Amino acid sequence: MGIVTWPAWLETLLPMVVKITIILALAPVGMMYLTWFERKVVARIQDRFGPNRVGPYGLLQPLADGIKMVTKEDLIPDGADRLCHFLAPILIVVPALYLFTVLPFGEGIVAVPLVTGLLFFVAIGSTEALALFMAAWGSRNKFALLGALRNAAQVIAYEVPVVLALAAVPMIAGSLNLNEIVRAQSGGWFVATPWGFTAALLVTLGGLAEVNRTPFDLAEAESELVGGFHTEYSGMKFALFYMAEFLSTLALGALVAVLFLGGWLGPKFLPGPVWMGLKTMALVFVMVWIRGTWPRFRIDQLMGLAWKVMVPLALANLLGAALWSFCPGAAGWLASAALSVAVFLVTTQLWLAPKPKTPTHWAGKY
Repeated sequence: MGIVTWPAWLETLLPMVVKITIILALAPVGMMYLTWFERKVVARIQDRFGPNRVGPYGLLQPLADGIKMVTKEDLIPDGADRLCHFLAPILIVVPALYLFTVLPFGEGIVAVPLVTGLLFFVAIGSTEALALFMAAWGSRNKFALLGALRNAAQVIAYEVPVVLALAAVPMIAGSLNLNEIVRAQSGGWFVATPWGFTAALLVTLGGLAEVNRTPFDLAEAESELVGGFHTEYSGMKFALFYMAEFLSTLALGALVAVLFLGGWLGPKFLPGPVWMGLKTMALVFVMVWIRGTWPRFRIDQLMGLAWKVMVPLALANLLGAALWSFCPGAAGWLASAALSVAVFLVTTQLWLAPKPKTPTHWAGKY
């Protein structure tokens, strides 16, 4: 019998298909248990027990919630655009799943090793705003439309500092390939540098704003907009919006781990994928911690933080990264740190400065 040879294109495509299939199979399970993890952590912060009835430690609660969502009635408003209303929950989940295809979870463990992996991640992540607007427009609901408009303004505002902060990483690593960025940290994690620490904070906060996590969740503020963009959704369609949010949060944690915490690199007593998972979950824990402790911003505070603080700080951080790269030793480190601290102190004072009171037309009449 002769040796069977596979076409070159099939040898390239088949491993990708297998890895993407694994991602598609594990993503819903991961999302379900992220909800359990968040409910448990927030419950401990608020001195409660959290899920503890279905299964040991409430571990079967996500399965019960999934069954409930699948069996609930799908309600569609009479005046809704049925096509947009139906497609929006699907289109918001697809980009969240795509994000994992370029994230390396170990040496060579990546579904699609793109040379421009970082650029792909940023481009795909920004498309979720289109699905949110489609959901609101298709619902024919004013609360939903206001939430979508808030989200559009929020994504535009926070995409600028996030991209500027991310630009410092390939500038130092010399590549947009996420595998190469991890390897560039073999001598030390980027977060241990002044520019890396600042960029990690900017990317984390900006990412939370882009995925509508507290305290940036003004697109679905229940005290003002009922439910925001998903007001008119129920059942499994409603669950898909939260699936996208939790998957995007997990992808954000993985991206920050890859860019600033050395990805799969770590002491040899644990394999690389385990280190990657631990770093990712540590960052997700911080995001849940933020949700359980910080109150929601006002819209003016939210936009002011992006334009008055984060954009100038991200621009200064690019210069700080250049100083760190071209000035060896302590001089470059101190110059980079001093620049970031100075810009942060100045911009936060401008952001927090009280606004002058505007006199009304009837002032002094009574």
